Amino acid sequence: MKVTIKANSIFKRLQIWNGIFNLTNKELEVVSAFIKVNINSKRKNLCSKKNKNEVAKLLSFDDPNDLNNYIKKLKDKGALLFNKGSYKVNKLLNPNINHIEITIS
Repeated sequence: MKVTIKANSIFKRLQIWNGIFNLTNKELEVVSAFIKVNINSKRKNLCSKKNKNEVAKLLSFDDPNDLNNYIKKLKDKGALLFNKGSYKVNKLLNPNINHIEITIS
């Protein structure tokens, strides 16, 4: 059996996988904003200072450093991965990956 789910926005894609990550609505907004900003900036580190500044503006945060708590929660929940001083989004949430196959046996 094959099931096709259309996820025509980053936020909808995140919602599909949220059963795995158990993110709050605000966490979904934050990770979605980081992904959107990074698509345009193409920076190596998803949570770079420049990306944080842009996300803070986008989400009306007074201080970009307020995003640090969300970044930690997103990392702890597995939505963001930290490796060699850089953050990236979990492959399941990456909008550049068009085909994900799950086998249940």
